[in-house]
Order: sequence, then structure tokens, then C-alpha cells
Amino acid sequence: MAEEVKLRRALGMWEATLCGIGIIFGAGIYALVGKAAGLGGNAVWISFGISALLAAFTGLSYAELSSLFPKAGAEYVYSLKAFGRRIAFMTGWLILISGVFSAATVSLGFAGYFAALFGSPVTLTAFVLIILMGLILLYGIKQSAWVGILFTLIESAGLVLIILIGLPYLGSVNYLQMSAEGLNGIIAAAALIFFAFIGFEEITRLSEETKNPTRNVPRALIIAIIISTVIYMLVAISAVSILGYDALGHSKAPMADVADKALGPGAHTLLSVIALFATSNTVLLILLATSRMLYGMASAGSLPKKIGWVHPRRRTPWLAIMIICAVSVALLAFRDISFVAGVTDFAVFLTFVIINFSLIKLRYSPSFRLIPKAGFRVPLSIGRMPVLPLLGAALSLVMIYWLGADIIIIGIVAALAGLVVNLMIREAKFEERLVPVHAIQRAAASARRKAHKIGLVLMHKKS
Repeated sequence: MAEEVKLRRALGMWEATLCGIGIIFGAGIYALVGKAAGLGGNAVWISFGISALLAAFTGLSYAELSSLFPKAGAEYVYSLKAFGRRIAFMTGWLILISGVFSAATVSLGFAGYFAALFGSPVTLTAFVLIILMGLILLYGIKQSAWVGILFTLIESAGLVLIILIGLPYLGSVNYLQMSAEGLNGIIAAAALIFFAFIGFEEITRLSEETKNPTRNVPRALIIAIIISTVIYMLVAISAVSILGYDALGHSKAPMADVADKALGPGAHTLLSVIALFATSNTVLLILLATSRMLYGMASAGSLPKKIGWVHPRRRTPWLAIMIICAVSVALLAFRDISFVAGVTDFAVFLTFVIINFSLIKLRYSPSFRLIPKAGFRVPLSIGRMPVLPLLGAALSLVMIYWLGADIIIIGIVAALAGLVVNLMIREAKFEERLVPVHAIQRAAASARRKAHKIGLVLMHKKS
């Protein structure tokens, strides 16, 4: 009975949009704006615009694919339709890796803020946070969404506060002034800032829990990218107006330092509390999206079906949620946030390459015309070739290059590990399929032996 229960469609377009915004905002902007300003100068807002453009290219591919295949497995389903099970499994594997590592890393970030305020043990606090977020997810998608929306509004209020306190400082700096690195600094800042945009794609994994997903999921995705871009660019302008890019670039807590200068020392505590909501919200929504990917892969048959069981009352994939939370807790042993962030970026960028090429491949597929028309189509095509997904794939490869050789090697090893796991699962399924064949062969051999004995008896009687 548990296997027949489906996920509950409880999210409207704006609820899905706010979930996406909550993942995008997360903790990235609170930490990255300082380093980005040090690279890009007062013109760092241009870097945010470039990153938004990169996100939009791939975001449009996600929008069309989610219209065609509104499934919780999202990336797994898209690559399955385009390239088959092996590439699909690797894509899902990359998503799972980035999800559990991100959840563990951000929970440690939450624990760091919490320890600074209350003096609690970091690892224990991170452990408790993951368990609490997991219990919320087990309770129901509607409740999880509303907690995420509430936390999103709080963390958004922190960004709006930075924008508002910067209004009196507008015009105090030259907003086209670059750092000493010039245009290279602008591009380097854009590559760094892109991490703050990661998360828009996770809206597609809520497709089976969103009402009218063919229309609402693409709209929610595009709206989330637009709102995040506007907020980010205004925050960047406000921050450099108050502190200037040099001071901002050397700050360890850029948002808190901006608030300190504009409002006084008490603002530091306020921004720290807001950061608690931002990090906990990110953990909640990452666990939500990653558990849906695991559920989608199990439902499609690439993982044991039991992992895709849905609770008959709560209508949530309870076993998938528990597995993702357990692995995230185990990864709390990793403390090197830069390493984990680099592996996460590699997994995400490689996934973006696969997704963009999946849409291109499907456009050229003979069966594409047989698929019902989607609620959204990527604009600007030359014949069947969609131009923007091609640019999205190329730019994602460029982003991978910027990660460095060590991260690329580790990322490739992690991806190959997924292929090994896939082969092991396929081998296990093959052996399961052989069991009844062996039984038939044994039965046939037994029947032949009996027939032979009967034949011998008949021959003896006849003689």
C-alpha cells in the first residue's frame, strides 16, 4: 500500500517561487559579497548581473524541461529521456552528492553562528539542526513549505535592511570603478558569485507536489531568478556605498560590518540572528530537494523501490528523507568548507552541462514532436538548435575550469564512483532476474529426467 501512495500536490506558484528564493538566498550572499567586491571593485554589481545571465541560460532549459516532464526526479528524468539510464544515474548521483555535502556544510555554518551567540558545541548543534529539519520534512510538504517561506521572508528582510540603510550613502562611490585586476576581476567575481545563485534548479524537484506544474514550475523558476538578481545587485550597490570595495573585500563578516557602520554595533547581533534563519532555511530546503531526487530515482527503478515509499498519512517520502538526513549527519566530520563548496560547484556545473545538452538532444529527437507541447519554450533557436542552452553548457564548462585542477580531479572521481554504484545495482538486478530462469532450467532438467525414466520403462515393457 505504501508504494501506491503518491506525493501531495499542495504548493501553488508563489509557494514554489518562495521556496526557490529561499534556497538561492541561503547563506551565500551573506559571505560572498565581500570577497566578490575585493575582486570586482565598486563595479561588483556588474558581476552579479553576469552571474544572473549565466543562471538564466540554464534556468530557461530547466523551465522547458520541467514543462515537458513534471517529475520529482527532475534532472534524472530529463537526462534519462535524452541519454538513457547510465547518464541519468550519474546525473542523479551528482545531485545527491552536492545535496548532502551542502546540507552538512551549511549546518556547520549555522552551528558556527549559534556557537558565537550561545557558546554551544558546533558538531552537536549541526546534528540537532539536521534532525529537526528532517522531522519537519517528514511531517508534510505544506508545513515544510510554510516554514521555508517564513524563514525566507526573514532572511530577505536582512537583505532589504542592507539596501535601505545604504540609501543615504548612494552616490558616495564611483559604481564603475573596478579593482586593480580590472575586467579579469569582474569575471572572477562573477564566477565566485554564481555560487550564490545555485538553488533555482531545485524548484523543478517539487514538480509532483506543485499544482499545475507544467505552468507553475517554469514560472516560479524564472520569477525566482529575476527577484534574486534584483535583490543581489541592490545589496552589492548598497554595500560598496557604505564601506567601499577595499574595506568590504577585507571583511570577514561583510554584511555585519556594513550594518555596524550604518546602524552601530548592535546591528551585528541582529545580522547574526538573521544569518541563523538563512542557514537553517537553506538546510531545510536542500534536504527537501535532495530527498525528492532520491525518491524520483527510486520511483524510476534506478534505486531499490523501497527508497521511494511514501508515508500513507503524511504523503512524504519518509525513507528517502531519513537516508539523506543520515548521510548529511555522517558528513559533519568534514570541516573544510572551501573543499566541500568546490566539490558541490563541480557537481552542479557538470549537471548544468548535462541538462543543457539534454534539451538540445531532445529537440533533435524524432519523438520530440510526439511529446505534448510544453507550457514554456526556450526562445531564440536556429532551426531546431536552441541557442541559449548551448551557451549555458559552454559557460558551465568555463566555470568548471575556474574551479582548479584539484577540485576537478576529485569531482571526476566522485562522478565515476556513481557509475560504479550503478553497475553494482544493475548487476544485482541481473542476478535477481536470473533466479527464475535457473528455477525453470532446473524444472526442465527434472522433467527430462522423468521423461527419460518413463521412456525406459515403456521400452522395457514393450520388449
